[in-house]
Amino acid sequence: MNDVTEDFMGILTDLLDCPSPSGREEKTREYIKSKLDESGFAHETDPAGNLLVRLSGRNPNGPLTIIAAHMDEISIVVTGIEDNGDLKVINSGGLLPCKLGEAPVEILSDSGENVIGLFSMGSAHTKAAKEGNWAPGWPDVRIKTGLTPDSLKEKGIRVGSSAVPVRNSRGPCVFGDEKDPMVSAWTFDDRAGIAELLLVLNMIKGKGLKPENRLVIAFTVHEEGGCHGAKVLAQRERPDMFVAIDGCPVVDPEALKLDGRPGVWSKDSLCHYDQRLIKDLMDAAVAAGTELQPVVYTSASSDASAVYSVGGAARIAFLGHVRTNSHGFELARLSVFQNTINTLFKFIEDRLCVK
Repeated sequence: MNDVTEDFMGILTDLLDCPSPSGREEKTREYIKSKLDESGFAHETDPAGNLLVRLSGRNPNGPLTIIAAHMDEISIVVTGIEDNGDLKVINSGGLLPCKLGEAPVEILSDSGENVIGLFSMGSAHTKAAKEGNWAPGWPDVRIKTGLTPDSLKEKGIRVGSSAVPVRNSRGPCVFGDEKDPMVSAWTFDDRAGIAELLLVLNMIKGKGLKPENRLVIAFTVHEEGGCHGAKVLAQRERPDMFVAIDGCPVVDPEALKLDGRPGVWSKDSLCHYDQRLIKDLMDAAVAAGTELQPVVYTSASSDASAVYSVGGAARIAFLGHVRTNSHGFELARLSVFQNTINTLFKFIEDRLCVK
């Protein structure tokens, strides 16, 4: 690994220590603040909980570009507490029960005393299971807590509490060819984007770059299931450009390859992306020594397209690492993160900064 890749893996590992379901991004936000403080970046938190770094441009009245990664992760949400202390649950974001299997989870409490439970699908000694047709859905699964409803209440567990896989099951894990390894973790979405933005900020500072116009690096809340943070941010700040940094899931293996090249979204379920910005990003990738894989999604959206759909920005783009096993124990080529960082930095240096 080179220094940037080692730094990326260190930040990713730290972020995996931070449970961050939608509405409970505070640990991730505090970690990002600590990294910004270490690097000497001023930051602010808006009323929605978005964390912002404002890089003033030579032209303080010029157009604004926002480049954003979201802080929340897919999770489980408690919908009911049964008499035996079992928790009825549903998903937040695109999580499916099969992606969790049966494994320990951490239930985030109001008191700060989180509770461990077992995500449980029940017995496989059924006719459907024996016939190979067993696929438990959210109405069928429970979190087993071993606690009474009163004990759960005392510990701050209630309807609406969120749960995520326990830390020791999150990774990351590096394996495969030592010269070009794979890396996996419980959802890079969007811890990888956060790490990439933090490292790009350090590169901007290291080279002493000055934006031509206003530039905001943003870490947004509640992307999963609503993109609330990005929409609030864009409607307040009115950016000319909004660029999301996130992952590109492999839906069609003929369209995207796990070969180290990042992806760029051209269209998703909400809208077309700005084709001029796509060209700029593709040119930046070539200048950075890689290339981008354009992709179209029919059942995905992003902070950027959600912003565009409410008229929050004139132009949008999406850049990110290509990954498979989306919304589960995700898998990517380790080199794709370095290539994403280099592409984004080159885009900022060549397109957004003073020459």
